[in-house]
Amino acid sequence: MILRDGDKLCVQGPITIGNVAAVIKQGDALFDHPDLVIDLAQVTEVDSSAVSMLLEWQRKAQRHNQQLYFSNTPKNLKNLARLYGVSELISLA
Repeated sequence: MILRDGDKLCVQGPITIGNVAAVIKQGDALFDHPDLVIDLAQVTEVDSSAVSMLLEWQRKAQRHNQQLYFSNTPKNLKNLARLYGVSELISLA
């Protein structure tokens, strides 16, 4: 589930292979500001599909000349991004 708080999108719950397509679709509909912060503090579970989601959103933002920042990234998600060698491609904080 994704909630909007001004220019910030708050992702809640798990991001796994079972629901990642729905989360991506919901997030895509909310990319309507030039600069967005996606707060991941309330993400409860991740797998490698969460890394794919971040990359997809990063590409979408670049295609639309938007600035996208991920905040409060869970440690396990940062570790997965490093493991796959893509942490430099994603603005993780």
